[in-house]
Amino acid sequence: MTVDAEALSAELDRIRLELQTLKAEKGKQNITVGDYLLTRLAQLGVTAMFGLPGDFNLGFLDLVEDHPQIEWVGNCNELNASYAADGYARIKEGTLGVITTTFGVGELSAINGIAGAYSEMVPILHIAGVPSTVQLKSKPLLHHTLGDGRFDVYQHAVSPFVVHQAHILNKLDAAAQIDFAITECITKARPVYLTLPTDIVHQEISVERLSIPLTSTAPPNDPLTEAFVIDQIHERVKEAEGDVVVLVDACVIRHGVRKELAAFLKETSFPVYATPMGKTAVDEDYSRYGGIYVGTLTHPDIKEKVENANLIISFGSLGSDFNTGNFSYNIPKRRLIELHSNYTQVQYARYDGIGMKQMIPRLSEKLQHFHTIAQKIAVPAFAKSLPTEDNQTISHLWFWPRMGYFFNPKDVIVTETGTANFGILDVPLPAGAILVSQILWGSIGWSVGSCLGAALAARDLGKERVILFVGDGSLQLTVQEISPMIRLGLKPIIFVLNNRGYSIERYIHGKHRKYNDIADWKWTDILSTLNDHGNVETESYTVTNKRELSELLDNQTFASAKKIQLVEVMMPALDAPQALVRQAELTGKGNAYGGAKD
Repeated sequence: MTVDAEALSAELDRIRLELQTLKAEKGKQNITVGDYLLTRLAQLGVTAMFGLPGDFNLGFLDLVEDHPQIEWVGNCNELNASYAADGYARIKEGTLGVITTTFGVGELSAINGIAGAYSEMVPILHIAGVPSTVQLKSKPLLHHTLGDGRFDVYQHAVSPFVVHQAHILNKLDAAAQIDFAITECITKARPVYLTLPTDIVHQEISVERLSIPLTSTAPPNDPLTEAFVIDQIHERVKEAEGDVVVLVDACVIRHGVRKELAAFLKETSFPVYATPMGKTAVDEDYSRYGGIYVGTLTHPDIKEKVENANLIISFGSLGSDFNTGNFSYNIPKRRLIELHSNYTQVQYARYDGIGMKQMIPRLSEKLQHFHTIAQKIAVPAFAKSLPTEDNQTISHLWFWPRMGYFFNPKDVIVTETGTANFGILDVPLPAGAILVSQILWGSIGWSVGSCLGAALAARDLGKERVILFVGDGSLQLTVQEISPMIRLGLKPIIFVLNNRGYSIERYIHGKHRKYNDIADWKWTDILSTLNDHGNVETESYTVTNKRELSELLDNQTFASAKKIQLVEVMMPALDAPQALVRQAELTGKGNAYGGAKD
């Protein structure tokens, strides 16, 4: 089905749902509100629900546990559950992550992860089990409240971090509220908050609406405006004499535009580069792909190619500090065109409502005659290369290129804020590999919960290996989420970069301060400690030098990932990828601590 046909079909379904809402439902009342919600999630391919039980959601969790398609994961805390829902949604594009918590204490614990998903445009439905409708009105002195009768305070707390709130207070509009909430979540790629009172869960409603599918396809672009915008872009490319560079960013991934972008690149042959958050939006073995552009932190060859092009067409830009080399792009607006999910910017003119997913195929057709010119533009080779060092110390300069020879096509690679996020950037990843990172929000420990969700999604999609890179400091925040990984039979390979503290903080400020130190845990005991009565086979290793690491990576049994494995990698405390060192210097200057001493 073409993009246009998908958009038209989605629009017809939206109209059908609106008509269904307006008319009185006369269908058989044969499904509970809770099961209606679960059926909608299952229709969208959701197979896992994250969260913790609490007395205000237990009735709903009965339905979850009995559901044939949705597995209740059961996390160690709500923060980790929100991270896991985030990782799940990133891997399983076109659907959403789902977390269920209890009133007050549970939902507040999850807010940091929900805020991160909002920041990085990840669709998460947060279901909060709340007191009965009678209690919500009478406001008794209930547990999990502040004791002052403000039962709505948690709605206010979550408000800045979601695009929509649905509070189901009766069965009459429950189905319409659920449908609208989920649609907002998947079309806007942002979190949504839904409260489910205890006495609503088992009330019965009609199944009629369930025959009309929900869709993540955005409403169609206005055809006349879109045609005008395409003509404007064509004129700018013509003026640039076909000297065009494409720059891809995170929202290509978030809004499901990889396929359309790949076709655009093939038809036009324009050189393409990615930002850190856009890494793996384009297969990195593609012949016209040149690597990562990060402003002043960029390799000189790439920097010259991007910044000297006559025109840059940016897809899905997300211009955060760590994604742009501390806002150091040297690309003036007069040479820039930006395509986004819901608007297009051509130099100084902005066209709201013109989204890239539907426009890209027509833009490809308009620009494909530049293929011959574009093909002549040289692209720096983005190829694997292992530097030579005359010692056995595992440095970041050597470690990340060495890992490049370990990765397989379709690997899911999760990297933690700090050394891992920066170290992986210049490593060419094989076709079909997916990189999952949280560069904008940057909540340390996020990667561990995210790995759990990503591994569940990867299992659904038939992706065999999930690989996590996390520092010892970050892992101490969320280490307990390895426990449900083991319990659920997931088999990630976990590389713990042991450099005895918080590396990125050391480079930003306080290189020798004690507040950047941590206790040195016995990491090779973690899997056995968190194992479920020792019933699951696990394996742990410590590597202290280049030879030991290489021998392990070359071991086919290890590489096959048939069981969960943890590798403690011993690294110098004050070593870091050069991109991180330079970014930290810029961040430290921006923080302007004045006379503070290291």
